[in-house]
Amino acid sequence: MGVRKAELVLYDTTLRDGAQGEGIHFSVKDKILYVRKMAAIGVPYIEAGWPGANPRDEEFFAAAGTLVLGEVKLAAFGSTCRIGEAPEESEILKRLLDSGAGVVTIFGKAWDLHVTDVLRASREENLRLIRESVAFLVRAGREVIFDAEHFFDGRKENPAYALECVRAATEGGASVAVLCDTNGGALPQGITAGVEAVKKAFPGLVLGIHAHNDGGLGVANSLAAVEAGVTQVQGTWNGFGERCGNANLSTLVPWLQLKQGYVLLPEKALPQLTSLSRYVSELANAKFDEKQPFVGRSAFAHKAGMHVDAVLKNERTFEHIDPETVGNERRILISDQAGRANIWEKMRKFAPGILKDDPRVEQAMLRIKELENKGFLFETADGSLELLLLRILGWFEPPFEMLDYHVWSDPLRGELDSVAVVKVQVGEKQVHIASEGNGPVNALDQALREALRAFFPALAESELVDYKVRVLDGSRGTEAVVRVVVETRLGTETWGTIGVSTNILKASAQALLDGLYLAIRRTEGGSR
Repeated sequence: MGVRKAELVLYDTTLRDGAQGEGIHFSVKDKILYVRKMAAIGVPYIEAGWPGANPRDEEFFAAAGTLVLGEVKLAAFGSTCRIGEAPEESEILKRLLDSGAGVVTIFGKAWDLHVTDVLRASREENLRLIRESVAFLVRAGREVIFDAEHFFDGRKENPAYALECVRAATEGGASVAVLCDTNGGALPQGITAGVEAVKKAFPGLVLGIHAHNDGGLGVANSLAAVEAGVTQVQGTWNGFGERCGNANLSTLVPWLQLKQGYVLLPEKALPQLTSLSRYVSELANAKFDEKQPFVGRSAFAHKAGMHVDAVLKNERTFEHIDPETVGNERRILISDQAGRANIWEKMRKFAPGILKDDPRVEQAMLRIKELENKGFLFETADGSLELLLLRILGWFEPPFEMLDYHVWSDPLRGELDSVAVVKVQVGEKQVHIASEGNGPVNALDQALREALRAFFPALAESELVDYKVRVLDGSRGTEAVVRVVVETRLGTETWGTIGVSTNILKASAQALLDGLYLAIRRTEGGSR
């Protein structure tokens, strides 16, 4: 990291712009939890919604007055007044003031194509809307941020008019002019040129960047804007947003703060970035992208044998930062491409003193390659891999044995359309039990848990949270080999287990059994 540079202002629009992403939804309760979380890590500006746009945002701002946020500022978002309307008559602007938010961010058109083809107004009228709307809010005592919507597209076709839109906002008293790549189609050099043009025209004006990711350059364009002189950076956690999303703060913050020395968040917040990004996905009920830079599970995952060997000798060889600085961790993947170093590193977690040339390392490597040739994939089944290595080390015996099982389904039975019967043996005792379920796999999982509950009560703390099936050779039709991966959760820990067979129930049973074995091992005091 270079010399510490000036502070940047982080402006989080996840709750507003991010919520426009496909499949993203925040309830009022979610919004309150979110704001508290962001305030706790020191995010200075949180754009919380558009008052009046929907009942949810209205309800949130009504409740926001009770939140204790310290120095964190909530921003209400909206548009200018309408064509031919005075600001004092604008229902949009009144609702922004009634929200109680100390900061109001309004957008106005900076591309004359939108003025003529969308607003169906004159260019002069658009400038009036911007100027008078900003001035009205400033007179009401609000800090006003102006989003120059489509600025970079507007500058391409009519650069003088795009600058006039910014001028109108400054004349109205806007504290910040945010230059928006709303369509997400700009290149970094275009962003740089646009920022420099505004800085030249308006020396001393505080500028921000709002970049969308339609061209995959949301983060790159934001970095270019910062280098060109903007001091407010807008974006969303995990890159949530309409179409392809917005500039991803989960990537942008580490780039700016760790790589370039700018200050956006308190230092104590950086090791929380990985858990924070996952928290936001969980709150939005959205699948987390494990391949995200910095915070994804794959960000510091090493698979190739030579890479693993190198990173174990010196982590800088294949890691551009220490994973722990963003709260992430190094992962050594095991697959048929794995070398001895991969296996050795994994086995050292259970047997710290094991040597790299121990014959059990070679045995494990050959067994993994053999199984992956049959369709197993241990990258997604860390639980089954753990059991395999423990067996080779001689440190694992199954806590029970499944002697027999039968599963059948009757579509006419209703919701609980399947029944499973299992026979298990624990020590000297046998248990034979039947259970209903919503589908054959659920019935089998329920029957196993019921049969084992008396022996391992702590199993009630674990749950099956994901179930995936993949056909490995579709050309064989219904005779194809299938891979089943089950994810089990116990407290805050999750692990994947795997089964492979031409019989989907047999593959499912393999994966379920490994999941239960590990749940028992964890709750009965077994170490990783």
